[in-house]
Amino acid sequence: MKTMPSFSRRIFLAFALLTATVAQAQLSIEITGAGANRIPVAIADFSGDATASRVVTATIRADLDRSGLFKLVDTTGAALDENSPINHGDWKGKGADALAAGSLGRSPDGRMEARFRLYDTQKGVMLGGKAFVTGNEQLRAAGHRIADEIYEKLTGEKGVFSTRIAYVVKSRGQFLLQIADADGQGAATALTSAEPIISPVWSPDGGKLAYVSFEKKKPVVYVHSLANGQRHIAANFKGSNSAPGWSPDGRRLAIVLSKDGNSQIYSVNADGSGLQRVAQSPGIDTEPRYAPDGNIYFTSDRGGSPQIYRVSASGGDAQRVTFEGSYNVSPRPSPDGKSLAFITRREGRFQLAVMDLASRQIQVLTDSNKDESPSFAPNSRMILIATEMGGRGVLSAVSSDGRIKQRLSVAAGDVREPAWGPFFQ
Repeated sequence: MKTMPSFSRRIFLAFALLTATVAQAQLSIEITGAGANRIPVAIADFSGDATASRVVTATIRADLDRSGLFKLVDTTGAALDENSPINHGDWKGKGADALAAGSLGRSPDGRMEARFRLYDTQKGVMLGGKAFVTGNEQLRAAGHRIADEIYEKLTGEKGVFSTRIAYVVKSRGQFLLQIADADGQGAATALTSAEPIISPVWSPDGGKLAYVSFEKKKPVVYVHSLANGQRHIAANFKGSNSAPGWSPDGRRLAIVLSKDGNSQIYSVNADGSGLQRVAQSPGIDTEPRYAPDGNIYFTSDRGGSPQIYRVSASGGDAQRVTFEGSYNVSPRPSPDGKSLAFITRREGRFQLAVMDLASRQIQVLTDSNKDESPSFAPNSRMILIATEMGGRGVLSAVSSDGRIKQRLSVAAGDVREPAWGPFFQ
């Protein structure tokens, strides 16, 4: 089965047209935890073009290993393509529950074609296979797509290896809004500023970022198109304009304005028109985020301490959501609508917590001191946060059950304000 989804052309073009150059510093990833029951999987060396095969195979292996859900079985000396006969018993004897084999070759139009098949060695059956047509410069992207397919076949969930993350690096007095693959590689700079950039958030189609920039010496909300680098102001009212959050349909933004005094929640069309008030209180309301059902979660001190509330996007009475502890902020509903990530203060430490919205059970997922800015992966399995290690800002990712942990850092500079992008449309 050959696939060259339309998203591939769009996204690759977007990277080519980012307004600044490739970042000098890549995010490096350190895996600090793993799942309790990892699936043993063998990724044979792909055959065909030697250089391309090494890139694709290495990407697949790194993705699966980094997820914490898979145990890579040694395949030294085993070069198999998608048509090679498979001795399921041999691979089962090596401890592999699954085996992937494939090749890299030229398509009729001269581009590379990555093909693979996945086998269940325990049952002796093929689970599926695909072919992805790609350019030489997008070989890692093909590897991510194959890793996503393997992940989904073996776990039943969509993989997120092909998704992207956004974050802000402060280095040498400059603030850089960067876009990278989910593994931290391929970083490119979308915006450079001498003034702070905060609160980036992806549009549901992955084509735009909304963020707050201080380049006008005050916080202003911008919407930035990644395909052409163009951007426009979505909110520049009197006072502060902050904390954008996209509606599920990508048409509107929830924002926080102080134009009438205290910070309050409004919504506005993505082009800056159609301003509407969403919530009103005598206190400070901030950090709004749409849930998949269209409700808005936000932080408010209306009850005397910062807590998380929920209100309909059309307005109305707000309902308090958090009751444990005196400080709960930065609500982030999961894409599947089942959980709510937030930052809680426990014994003076600011830590990532997650609430099961059905049972209202809360689990603290980290043991750090200065967590902030949580962001769910689009499959809701991982949560990306900013934290601090050794006095320097780094990113950390933790699974929603707390078992799998990763740390992402830049050699020179503080990394803050992470945002995990959506699945490609």
